[in-house]
Amino acid sequence: MVRCSRETGETGSHDHARERQAERKFNVVDRRHWADKSDKDERPDKPKKPSYVEDLEGQLKAREDRLQDTLNRHREAVAEFEAARTRLQRDVSQEVERQKRLILLELLEVVDNLDRAVLAGTTATEIATLREGVALVRDQFLAKLKSLGVARRQSLDAAFDPKWHDAVTEMPVDDLARDGVVLGVVQEGYEINGEPLRPAQVAVGKRKG
Repeated sequence: MVRCSRETGETGSHDHARERQAERKFNVVDRRHWADKSDKDERPDKPKKPSYVEDLEGQLKAREDRLQDTLNRHREAVAEFEAARTRLQRDVSQEVERQKRLILLELLEVVDNLDRAVLAGTTATEIATLREGVALVRDQFLAKLKSLGVARRQSLDAAFDPKWHDAVTEMPVDDLARDGVVLGVVQEGYEINGEPLRPAQVAVGKRKG
């Protein structure tokens, strides 16, 4: 009986030891840092890119930076050009306006002399005196035009030239040498810097038959 009790006791001890060993066997602890319940935001590190990929990305970024710098400099150059063009247009307009005023002031002097000629005509006792005064005003006006590069072109007795003449009528002639020659001037022609400004209206000789 005593032996049986020992056996029973020993058997019970062995069973209890096996149960504790089984408990220890299935008590698994996951010590991976991303599986830690206390920090759910932590994740394993991403795989590192190959070095040649990083090099290519760096080259691409450098080229994008250079392109952006070029675009910025282009925009600045365009803005400077537009500003310079605006200033130039303003300066040209101001200069044209200034020159126009100077010309008008000179022409007003001619008008003043014409007013004096008209006033003299009301009291002049001789037509010749009035005619001489008007001629002087005309010469003054022509001199003003010449200072601006405008000159009256001599047409009378010149060969007809459609560049300089506008034939408004024909005059019959017997002399062959007078054929195609300007025999009369209805309205004087003018040139500016050697180029036609206004053609003269003329009568041209035309040989009979």
